[in-house]
Amino acid sequence: MKRPVLSGLLSFLALPALAQSGFSADLRLRAEHTDVPNRALLQRERASARLQWDGLWGESIEYGAGLRLALGSDANANNGVNLDNQRSDAVELDRAFVRGRWGEAHAWTLGRDALPMSLSPLLWDQDLRPTGASVDLHWAVRDFDGLQITAGVFEPGLRVGSEARLAALQLGYRWHDGAPWRMSLLLTLLHFDHLDALPADGLARTNRVSSGRLLSDYRLRDVQWIGHGEVAGQPLQLRLDWVVNQGADDHNEAARVALQWGERTQPRGWEIGIAQQRQQRDAVLAAVSDDDWWFHSFTRGGMLWLGYGLNERWSLRLAGFRERRDDASEHAQRVLLDLEARW
Repeated sequence: MKRPVLSGLLSFLALPALAQSGFSADLRLRAEHTDVPNRALLQRERASARLQWDGLWGESIEYGAGLRLALGSDANANNGVNLDNQRSDAVELDRAFVRGRWGEAHAWTLGRDALPMSLSPLLWDQDLRPTGASVDLHWAVRDFDGLQITAGVFEPGLRVGSEARLAALQLGYRWHDGAPWRMSLLLTLLHFDHLDALPADGLARTNRVSSGRLLSDYRLRDVQWIGHGEVAGQPLQLRLDWVVNQGADDHNEAARVALQWGERTQPRGWEIGIAQQRQQRDAVLAAVSDDDWWFHSFTRGGMLWLGYGLNERWSLRLAGFRERRDDASEHAQRVLLDLEARW
């Protein structure tokens, strides 16, 4: 009698979750051509896939898990000199989290997932998956505006294991939220700690080092203005970003401006974009900034990209970068061709 009772109980507990679960995946195939002064030409191909499973328990508890699979024409041993944030060849945990929701729009999250904040490539590589705890609070203001507060503590999920920690707070106000013409103002505070191992792990990159340790602390204050509109029936987005590292005595500011028209994730949709950015040497933590850009700080440069949605699942993006270190006279040039898919 015990076995049928136990089996029935397990079935009862599992059915609500399984009935509301789903599988998704994305794939990126990349060809890369990078020409950096005083080093050999880098040409490589990389493939990366994310397999994700999400479910809902009852009405308020979400959970998810996922794997990242990667294969590259280069070896993992080269990821350090190629300034990569992730390994070229890998089978690794991508997501494992539980999230609870309450009220109209509040949530808490425990585990490993994408960073729950809107940050520009100056500050954060969206491919990274930190582990930690966060809370996300939203309130409606008047008829069409919104106020958001997101806070959390994380282990950043660096390519090389370290003791680095991140405490983050983001305050956001959105005008005409959801309307075609709208804007947002975001203030973000990022406090990185336990960074002593980064130079030995090869992750100091262009940040200054003294006696085997990072010279500066990294307590970043970031202000973003994001405007949305429509031109010729297509979405238009303008982003302005200004960063100050309050943990550095000098060489501590960065700025970025980016303009994008269109959306390549739409079938037969075109996307055109341009971005320009400038980072002083200790303005950002180079270990976590976006690795599509070759230099992570101590640089200035621009990016142009063109995208096209082949259908509702597949899209293409061609991106070109031109960057120059502050102590160099020649530019590094990089071209990335991405074929992406979503299921």
